[in-house]
Amino acid sequence: GAIFWDQWFCVGRADRLDGTGAYRVLDVAGESVILIRSEEGLRAHLNFCRHRGSRLLCGDGLVRGAIRCPYHAWAYALDGRLIASPFVAAQDVPPNARRLHRVAVAQWGGFVFVHLSPERAEEGGATLAAQLGPIPQRLARYPLAELKIARSLRYDVAANWKVLLENYNECYHCAGVHPELCRIVPAFKQHGGAQLDWERGIPHREGAWTFTADGTSARPPFPDLSADEKIRHKGELIYPNFLLSLAADHVAAFAVWPRGPAATTVVCDFLFHPDALAARGFDPSDVVDFWDIVNRQDWSICERVQAGMRSRAFRYGYYAPMEDASLDIRRYLAARGLA
Repeated sequence: GAIFWDQWFCVGRADRLDGTGAYRVLDVAGESVILIRSEEGLRAHLNFCRHRGSRLLCGDGLVRGAIRCPYHAWAYALDGRLIASPFVAAQDVPPNARRLHRVAVAQWGGFVFVHLSPERAEEGGATLAAQLGPIPQRLARYPLAELKIARSLRYDVAANWKVLLENYNECYHCAGVHPELCRIVPAFKQHGGAQLDWERGIPHREGAWTFTADGTSARPPFPDLSADEKIRHKGELIYPNFLLSLAADHVAAFAVWPRGPAATTVVCDFLFHPDALAARGFDPSDVVDFWDIVNRQDWSICERVQAGMRSRAFRYGYYAPMEDASLDIRRYLAARGLA
């Protein structure tokens, strides 16, 4: 969980919280976080009362007026300020207990990111923009902020979250694990996935341009894409927990949530342009069904890796040259003293 105290991480789309008081409770590596929409915008707080530590909110829902502790009825404004402490004068409450512990919130492309150490995030220069680096520029012509969720899938995977990230970052496995995917993008199975230009994007086969069973769709591509981007797939891994797979007419966004040493939850949102959603007969099933096949193939092989690593004889694996990017997660952790 240490990595999640020191980094921005993605918690999903901003438009999941529609209207003042709408909230979600997030379980992040054992820490409970309230993400809530106030009149000023999205706020986030650690989910316990400053009085005696009671959990404040559960699940998803709507707060009307104030966040009220179920134990002694202390109440907090949506921005986290203590506004009521029955039978206790405000001046008698220690100053450092007069508001909920704040969590930093930032947005990019319609996605919400939070940081559990707001002082470091805001005063130490560890901004979301710095963490994203060149990714926004690479994806500048994709209308990410405009897209809407058409459908979501949730997976519970019996594997460590880092195994999933290592798998996402290489295509050495694609020829054997993903036959459907390789029929749409033959480059994934060529040379063991060693010559993939992720900066420019990976071309689909002739006549294909999206991720469906036949690689085509009646939906138009995003309007501002270059001619090259309209026939290529782009992928981004945004550490520590966010994966993006971008086609010309949709985006699959994966939020990866560690649940334990050998347990991970993955939430996959399928995003489409509002014009596509409004079109008569819109149905995202062709995309969702395709990705569901590919996703389950990945999770299955990751679970086999996790099972194999339980052997007392296992120490570490060998990474072939075309798997060098899979070592990025280890480099990422090592740079933060966590490897």
